[in-house]
Amino acid sequence: MNRRLALIQALVSLIALAAVIWWATKQDAPELPSGGEALSWVALGLVLYVVATLIRGERWHWILSFAHVEAPRGDCYALTTVGYMGNNVLPARAGEVLRVVFLSNRTKASKRTVIGSIIAERLLDIVALGVIFVVTVYGVLGAKVLPTNRPVLAAGIGFLMLLAICAGLWVLRRHHVFERVREWLRPLADAPRAMLASEGVVLLAATFVLWAVEAGVYYSVARSVDLGISVTGAFYLVALTNFVAALPAAPGSIGTFDAAVAWGANRLGATGSAAVSYLLMLRFVLYVPITVVGFVFLVTRYGGWSRMRAALRVSSTSQSPAAPRSQGQAQPQAEATPTA
Repeated sequence: MNRRLALIQALVSLIALAAVIWWATKQDAPELPSGGEALSWVALGLVLYVVATLIRGERWHWILSFAHVEAPRGDCYALTTVGYMGNNVLPARAGEVLRVVFLSNRTKASKRTVIGSIIAERLLDIVALGVIFVVTVYGVLGAKVLPTNRPVLAAGIGFLMLLAICAGLWVLRRHHVFERVREWLRPLADAPRAMLASEGVVLLAATFVLWAVEAGVYYSVARSVDLGISVTGAFYLVALTNFVAALPAAPGSIGTFDAAVAWGANRLGATGSAAVSYLLMLRFVLYVPITVVGFVFLVTRYGGWSRMRAALRVSSTSQSPAAPRSQGQAQPQAEATPTA
């Protein structure tokens, strides 16, 4: 299964990257930002991304506290960057594994509880990005980004997707996958359950602020390369690129992120050198600095590559939802730990 997943990720990235390269060869040569004004917009984008990362770390700290995990705030901030570093250089989003193993070792919380906090993060992001996408696409931008000239094609694609989802659910139910997953996920529920209480409103508000700040990054980078997109367009690109980046792909969402930026910018009217320049600068701002910072924290605070390899080995030998009997034996231990 691991080899098959790695093959799927590689194929998706190669296809998307090939499409982006083909598109880029049809455009004028990119021109990177130069001059005081352009560089100041790049600097603003970098500062805003630092703010967004700090908000992510603080939000994770809140989620863990709601799950009764006393995690040091410094570790929440540092491991947020380590997680992004891992996702950018390791396959299968292994950065999340590093966050789980390193934090559980520092707090003595169970790994399932920490996984539950990450699931809560993702659920908050899905809700916020879904709202942003719907509002920008259907409420503001409208025909500018929707393929209204081919309604039959769009309806057909939607119908086929619905059929595929129904078929997948039928297969999963036939093989009792939902029952096994539910048993495995039960110890993870503390953090996601907190979102149903009043704390969830605060966390959701913080998540909207987080993505608003990140939209500012997209807008600042666009201004640095003289790409004329609106603030609403920046929100649209944030939602689009992050949904597409969730698809199986090589480390750093190679190909998928780039294809989403290129396609979304084109729908907003960007063409030529500015569009290619925007893609290159946005990838630099969003991926390079946080990868470097995460690597520095990994080396100076969490034991470097040897500890990282050990953490990945621990994850590869951990329990899976396909083994309900062993999960049932492990569950009382997790329940007996108040901070887990």
